[in-house]
Amino acid sequence: MKQLKFLILVLISAFGFSQNSLSDLLKKHNTKNIPYISVQELAMPNTDAIILDTRELNEYNVSHLKNAIHVGYNDFNLKKIEKLIPNKAEKIVVYCSIGIRSETIAYKLKKDGYSNIFNLYGGIFEWKNNGFAVYNSNEKQTDEIHTFSKEWRKWLTKVKIVY
Repeated sequence: MKQLKFLILVLISAFGFSQNSLSDLLKKHNTKNIPYISVQELAMPNTDAIILDTRELNEYNVSHLKNAIHVGYNDFNLKKIEKLIPNKAEKIVVYCSIGIRSETIAYKLKKDGYSNIFNLYGGIFEWKNNGFAVYNSNEKQTDEIHTFSKEWRKWLTKVKIVY
């Protein structure tokens, strides 16, 4: 069901019904049940959080935030998270490409009792657009970002795009 919902979103974007701004897109597709954290706030040295990447493994391997833990979207496993993060009050930041898939995963965590969860506003795209570093599967800094689909490349600037 979640794959179908996401496919519909991509198809709508492909046929020119996309939103005018990232803010519009997030308002349309997110429920605001999970608070956002800005990329600037997350990048601050005193921000201590567990960072979860909710994209698919092929996206994560191209680039991810430093120390991010890949949890995926299609195969997300709540039981693995409970073992990985037993303290449900721990500060957690989830992200995806722009913040739609990550809200879905964050809501699952919230329903399971996690109480200190944030969705990274604009996801890895906004992170990179603001000049913050991303790392590939070899943990080397890269300028590449996997855009999930060609339609979503419009949300990225100053990067090498990978599909």
